[in-house]
Amino acid sequence: MTELKAEVGTLSFRNPLLLASGIWGESGRSLLGAYEAGAGGVVSKSIGAEPRAGYPNPTVEQYGQWGFLNAMGLPNPGIAAYPEEIRIARQGGAPVVGSIFAPTAEGFAELATAMEPTGVCAIELNLSCPHAKGLGSEIGQDPALVAEVTKAVRKATKLPVWVKLTPNVADIALLAEAAERAGADAITAINTVRGLAIDPILRRPVLANGLGGLSGPAIKPIGLACVWQIFERVKIPIVGVGGIRSGRDVLEYILAGARAVQLGTAVATDTVRVFSRISAELEKELSSLGTTSLSELVGAAHAGRDQA
Repeated sequence: MTELKAEVGTLSFRNPLLLASGIWGESGRSLLGAYEAGAGGVVSKSIGAEPRAGYPNPTVEQYGQWGFLNAMGLPNPGIAAYPEEIRIARQGGAPVVGSIFAPTAEGFAELATAMEPTGVCAIELNLSCPHAKGLGSEIGQDPALVAEVTKAVRKATKLPVWVKLTPNVADIALLAEAAERAGADAITAINTVRGLAIDPILRRPVLANGLGGLSGPAIKPIGLACVWQIFERVKIPIVGVGGIRSGRDVLEYILAGARAVQLGTAVATDTVRVFSRISAELEKELSSLGTTSLSELVGAAHAGRDQA
Protein backbone atom coordinates (compact mmCIF):
# COMPACT_ATOMS: atom_id res chain seq x y z
CA MET A 1 0.00 0.00 0.00
CA THR A 2 1.29 3.46 -0.90
CA GLU A 3 2.29 5.57 2.10
CA LEU A 4 1.42 9.24 1.59
CA LYS A 5 2.01 10.34 5.18
CA ALA A 6 4.20 13.45 5.32
CA GLU A 7 6.56 14.38 8.14
CA VAL A 8 7.48 18.05 8.56
CA GLY A 9 9.82 18.09 11.52
CA THR A 10 7.87 16.83 14.53
CA LEU A 11 4.52 17.17 12.74
CA SER A 12 2.86 14.35 10.86
CA PHE A 13 0.15 14.85 8.21
CA ARG A 14 -1.92 12.09 6.62
CA ASN A 15 -0.75 13.25 3.21
CA PRO A 16 1.55 16.03 1.92
CA LEU A 17 -1.21 18.21 0.46
CA LEU A 18 -1.93 21.24 2.63
CA LEU A 19 -4.32 24.11 1.98
CA ALA A 20 -2.28 27.30 1.45
CA SER A 21 -2.94 30.44 3.45
CA GLY A 22 -5.45 32.89 1.99
CA ILE A 23 -7.33 30.32 -0.10
CA TRP A 24 -10.64 28.80 1.03
CA GLY A 25 -9.82 29.77 4.62
CA GLU A 26 -12.28 32.57 5.33
CA SER A 27 -13.99 30.54 8.03
CA GLY A 28 -13.52 27.51 10.22
CA ARG A 29 -16.13 25.68 8.19
CA SER A 30 -14.25 26.27 4.92
CA LEU A 31 -10.95 25.19 6.51
CA LEU A 32 -12.65 22.02 7.74
CA GLY A 33 -14.22 21.54 4.31
CA ALA A 34 -10.77 21.41 2.72
CA TYR A 35 -9.66 18.79 5.24
CA GLU A 36 -12.80 16.71 4.75
CA ALA A 37 -12.21 16.89 0.99
CA GLY A 38 -8.81 15.26 1.40
CA ALA A 39 -6.23 17.84 2.46
CA GLY A 40 -3.57 16.61 4.87
CA GLY A 41 -3.82 19.86 6.83
CA VAL A 42 -4.80 23.49 6.40
CA VAL A 43 -3.12 26.88 6.84
CA SER A 44 -5.26 29.73 8.11
CA LYS A 45 -5.64 33.13 6.55
CA SER A 46 -2.81 35.43 7.54
CA ILE A 47 -4.03 37.04 10.75
CA GLY A 48 -2.92 40.40 12.14
CA ALA A 49 -3.38 42.16 15.44
CA GLU A 50 -6.39 44.18 14.29
CA PRO A 51 -9.17 43.72 11.70
CA ARG A 52 -8.03 44.74 8.23
CA ALA A 53 -10.34 45.44 5.29
CA GLY A 54 -7.73 44.94 2.58
CA TYR A 55 -7.58 46.79 -0.71
CA PRO A 56 -10.61 47.98 -2.72
CA ASN A 57 -11.67 46.12 -5.86
CA PRO A 58 -10.47 45.07 -8.32
CA THR A 59 -8.19 42.76 -6.37
CA VAL A 60 -7.86 39.77 -8.75
CA GLU A 61 -7.03 39.36 -12.44
CA GLN A 62 -7.22 35.87 -13.96
CA TYR A 63 -4.81 34.72 -16.66
CA GLY A 64 -6.67 31.76 -18.08
CA GLN A 65 -4.89 28.48 -17.34
CA TRP A 66 -1.76 30.25 -16.11
CA GLY A 67 -3.07 31.56 -12.81
CA PHE A 68 -4.06 34.72 -10.96
CA LEU A 69 -2.61 38.14 -10.27
CA ASN A 70 -3.95 39.38 -6.95
CA ALA A 71 -3.52 42.20 -4.45
CA MET A 72 -5.93 41.50 -1.61
CA GLY A 73 -4.14 43.56 1.03
CA LEU A 74 -4.21 40.88 3.75
CA PRO A 75 -7.89 41.26 4.75
CA ASN A 76 -8.63 39.47 8.03
CA PRO A 77 -10.83 39.77 11.15
CA GLY A 78 -7.95 40.21 13.60
CA ILE A 79 -6.53 37.86 16.21
CA ALA A 80 -9.31 38.48 18.75
CA ALA A 81 -12.00 37.16 16.41
CA TYR A 82 -10.23 34.37 14.53
CA PRO A 83 -9.74 31.72 17.27
CA GLU A 84 -13.40 30.74 16.95
CA GLU A 85 -12.79 29.78 13.30
CA ILE A 86 -9.77 27.71 14.30
CA ARG A 87 -11.88 25.99 16.96
CA ILE A 88 -14.44 24.93 14.36
CA ALA A 89 -11.75 23.46 12.12
CA ARG A 90 -10.01 21.72 15.03
CA GLN A 91 -13.23 20.18 16.34
CA GLY A 92 -13.58 18.47 12.98
CA GLY A 93 -10.10 17.01 13.26
CA ALA A 94 -8.23 19.31 10.86
CA PRO A 95 -4.60 20.06 11.70
CA VAL A 96 -4.37 23.86 11.44
CA VAL A 97 -1.22 25.89 10.88
CA GLY A 98 -1.80 29.47 12.03
CA SER A 99 -0.48 32.12 9.65
CA ILE A 100 0.38 35.54 11.11
CA PHE A 101 1.74 38.89 9.90
CA ALA A 102 2.91 42.06 11.64
CA PRO A 103 5.10 45.10 10.94
CA THR A 104 7.64 44.32 13.69
CA ALA A 105 9.33 41.38 15.39
CA GLU A 106 7.55 42.28 18.62
CA GLY A 107 4.22 42.27 16.80
CA PHE A 108 4.91 38.79 15.38
CA ALA A 109 5.84 37.51 18.84
CA GLU A 110 2.63 38.88 20.39
CA LEU A 111 0.52 37.27 17.67
CA ALA A 112 2.30 33.93 18.09
CA THR A 113 1.60 34.07 21.82
CA ALA A 114 -2.07 34.75 21.13
CA MET A 115 -2.28 32.05 18.45
CA GLU A 116 -0.68 29.26 20.50
CA PRO A 117 -3.66 28.51 22.81
CA THR A 118 -6.07 28.16 19.86
CA GLY A 119 -4.93 24.61 19.13
CA VAL A 120 -2.92 25.26 15.98
CA CYS A 121 -0.12 22.76 15.39
CA ALA A 122 2.40 25.30 14.06
CA ILE A 123 2.85 29.01 13.37
CA GLU A 124 3.61 30.19 9.82
CA LEU A 125 5.24 33.62 9.55
CA ASN A 126 4.09 35.53 6.49
CA LEU A 127 7.30 37.33 5.54
CA SER A 128 6.51 37.21 1.86
CA CYS A 129 3.35 39.04 0.75
CA PRO A 130 4.55 41.09 -2.26
CA HIS A 131 2.00 43.91 -2.14
CA ALA A 132 1.31 44.88 1.50
CA LYS A 133 3.14 48.09 2.38
CA GLY A 134 5.39 47.78 5.42
CA LEU A 135 4.59 44.07 5.76
CA GLY A 136 5.39 40.78 4.08
CA SER A 137 8.29 40.86 1.66
CA GLU A 138 9.33 44.35 2.75
CA ILE A 139 10.45 42.58 5.93
CA GLY A 140 11.23 39.20 4.41
CA GLN A 141 13.72 40.39 1.80
CA ASP A 142 16.25 41.33 4.51
CA PRO A 143 18.08 38.36 6.14
CA ALA A 144 18.68 40.36 9.32
CA LEU A 145 14.97 41.14 9.69
CA VAL A 146 14.02 37.54 8.88
CA ALA A 147 16.33 36.39 11.67
CA GLU A 148 15.01 39.03 14.07
CA VAL A 149 11.38 38.08 13.53
CA THR A 150 12.07 34.34 13.64
CA LYS A 151 14.09 34.63 16.84
CA ALA A 152 11.38 36.70 18.53
CA VAL A 153 8.66 34.18 17.63
CA ARG A 154 10.87 31.25 18.59
CA LYS A 155 11.18 32.74 22.09
CA ALA A 156 7.46 33.44 22.29
CA THR A 157 6.08 29.97 21.47
CA LYS A 158 6.85 26.29 21.89
CA LEU A 159 5.03 25.47 18.66
CA PRO A 160 6.94 24.68 15.45
CA VAL A 161 7.73 27.88 13.54
CA TRP A 162 7.47 27.85 9.73
CA VAL A 163 8.90 30.84 7.86
CA LYS A 164 7.22 31.63 4.52
CA LEU A 165 9.69 33.25 2.13
CA THR A 166 9.38 35.47 -0.92
CA PRO A 167 10.85 34.62 -4.34
CA ASN A 168 11.22 38.34 -5.09
CA VAL A 169 14.86 38.41 -3.97
CA ALA A 170 18.29 37.66 -5.40
CA ASP A 171 19.03 34.70 -3.11
CA ILE A 172 16.13 33.02 -1.32
CA ALA A 173 18.44 30.41 0.23
CA LEU A 174 20.23 33.21 2.10
CA LEU A 175 16.92 34.08 3.75
CA ALA A 176 16.30 30.42 4.56
CA GLU A 177 19.71 30.18 6.20
CA ALA A 178 18.94 33.24 8.31
CA ALA A 179 15.64 31.70 9.43
CA GLU A 180 17.28 28.38 10.24
CA ARG A 181 19.99 30.00 12.36
CA ALA A 182 17.31 31.95 14.24
CA GLY A 183 15.44 28.79 15.20
CA ALA A 184 12.90 28.14 12.44
CA ASP A 185 11.56 24.58 12.29
CA ALA A 186 10.63 24.67 8.60
CA ILE A 187 10.67 26.87 5.51
CA THR A 188 7.62 27.47 3.33
CA ALA A 189 8.60 28.41 -0.23
CA ILE A 190 7.23 30.30 -2.04
CA ASN A 191 4.68 33.11 -1.88
CA THR A 192 3.50 34.83 -5.06
CA VAL A 193 5.76 36.49 -7.62
CA ARG A 194 5.42 40.26 -7.93
CA GLY A 195 3.58 41.26 -11.10
CA LEU A 196 1.56 43.94 -12.86
CA ALA A 197 -1.33 44.10 -15.34
CA ILE A 198 -2.24 47.27 -17.26
CA ASP A 199 -5.52 48.14 -18.98
CA PRO A 200 -4.53 49.85 -22.26
CA ILE A 201 -7.92 51.52 -22.66
CA LEU A 202 -8.02 53.01 -19.18
CA ARG A 203 -4.24 53.51 -19.24
CA ARG A 204 -3.80 52.37 -15.67
CA PRO A 205 -3.08 49.19 -13.71
CA VAL A 206 -5.89 46.65 -13.61
CA LEU A 207 -5.61 46.04 -9.86
CA ALA A 208 -6.58 48.86 -7.52
CA ASN A 209 -3.26 48.50 -5.72
CA GLY A 210 -1.28 48.45 -8.96
CA LEU A 211 1.29 45.77 -8.16
CA GLY A 212 0.08 42.31 -7.22
CA GLY A 213 1.28 38.76 -6.75
CA LEU A 214 1.20 36.13 -9.51
CA SER A 215 0.22 32.59 -8.52
CA GLY A 216 -0.71 29.41 -10.33
CA PRO A 217 0.95 27.13 -12.89
CA ALA A 218 3.02 29.96 -14.40
CA ILE A 219 5.18 30.16 -11.27
CA LYS A 220 5.80 26.42 -10.76
CA PRO A 221 9.35 26.52 -12.23
CA ILE A 222 10.18 29.42 -9.91
CA GLY A 223 8.85 27.58 -6.87
CA LEU A 224 10.76 24.43 -7.78
CA ALA A 225 13.99 26.38 -8.26
CA CYS A 226 13.59 28.05 -4.87
CA VAL A 227 12.94 24.74 -3.10
CA TRP A 228 15.95 23.25 -4.90
CA GLN A 229 18.26 26.09 -3.80
CA ILE A 230 17.03 26.05 -0.22
CA PHE A 231 17.38 22.27 0.10
CA GLU A 232 21.05 22.50 -0.82
CA ARG A 233 21.78 25.00 1.94
CA VAL A 234 19.56 24.25 4.94
CA LYS A 235 18.76 21.12 6.94
CA ILE A 236 15.29 21.98 8.24
CA PRO A 237 12.21 20.72 6.32
CA ILE A 238 10.78 22.60 3.35
CA VAL A 239 7.11 22.99 2.40
CA GLY A 240 6.85 23.71 -1.32
CA VAL A 241 4.29 26.09 -2.82
CA GLY A 242 3.66 27.40 -6.32
CA GLY A 243 1.72 26.17 -9.35
CA ILE A 244 0.82 22.68 -8.13
CA ARG A 245 -2.15 21.16 -9.93
CA SER A 246 -1.29 17.46 -10.40
CA GLY A 247 0.32 14.49 -8.70
CA ARG A 248 3.29 14.91 -11.03
CA ASP A 249 3.76 18.48 -9.79
CA VAL A 250 3.79 17.29 -6.18
CA LEU A 251 6.34 14.59 -7.04
CA GLU A 252 8.62 17.18 -8.65
CA TYR A 253 8.52 19.32 -5.51
CA ILE A 254 9.30 16.28 -3.34
CA LEU A 255 12.23 15.31 -5.55
CA ALA A 256 13.50 18.91 -5.35
CA GLY A 257 13.51 18.72 -1.55
CA ALA A 258 10.04 19.48 -0.17
CA ARG A 259 8.48 17.24 2.48
CA ALA A 260 4.99 18.62 1.94
CA VAL A 261 3.31 21.10 -0.39
CA GLN A 262 0.58 23.71 -0.23
CA LEU A 263 -2.17 24.21 -2.82
CA GLY A 264 -3.70 27.62 -3.44
CA THR A 265 -4.71 28.61 -6.96
CA ALA A 266 -5.63 25.01 -7.83
CA VAL A 267 -8.19 25.09 -5.03
CA ALA A 268 -9.57 28.40 -6.28
CA THR A 269 -10.04 27.05 -9.80
CA ASP A 270 -10.97 23.41 -9.12
CA THR A 271 -12.47 23.69 -5.60
CA VAL A 272 -11.40 21.50 -2.68
CA ARG A 273 -12.10 18.40 -4.77
CA VAL A 274 -8.60 18.92 -6.11
CA PHE A 275 -7.10 17.35 -2.97
CA SER A 276 -8.57 13.89 -3.55
CA ARG A 277 -7.75 14.01 -7.27
CA ILE A 278 -4.13 14.95 -6.71
CA SER A 279 -3.75 12.36 -3.93
CA ALA A 280 -4.92 9.63 -6.32
CA GLU A 281 -2.57 10.90 -9.01
CA LEU A 282 0.33 10.97 -6.58
CA GLU A 283 -0.30 7.35 -5.60
CA LYS A 284 -0.13 6.38 -9.27
CA GLU A 285 3.09 8.35 -9.72
CA LEU A 286 4.72 6.53 -6.81
CA SER A 287 3.50 3.19 -8.11
CA SER A 288 5.01 3.90 -11.52
CA LEU A 289 8.36 4.54 -9.80
CA GLY A 290 8.13 1.24 -7.93
CA THR A 291 8.02 2.81 -4.47
CA THR A 292 5.40 2.95 -1.74
CA SER A 293 7.08 5.62 0.38
CA LEU A 294 7.07 9.34 -0.27
CA SER A 295 9.72 10.13 2.33
CA GLU A 296 12.46 8.22 0.54
CA LEU A 297 12.07 10.51 -2.49
CA VAL A 298 12.63 13.80 -0.64
CA GLY A 299 15.50 15.57 -2.40
CA ALA A 300 16.30 12.52 -4.51
CA ALA A 301 16.82 14.62 -7.64
CA HIS A 302 19.91 16.15 -6.05
CA ALA A 303 21.55 12.75 -5.73
CA GLY A 304 20.53 11.95 -9.28
CA ARG A 305 22.27 15.10 -10.50
CA ASP A 306 25.46 14.14 -8.70
CA GLN A 307 25.44 10.73 -10.33
CA ALA A 308 24.75 12.04 -13.83
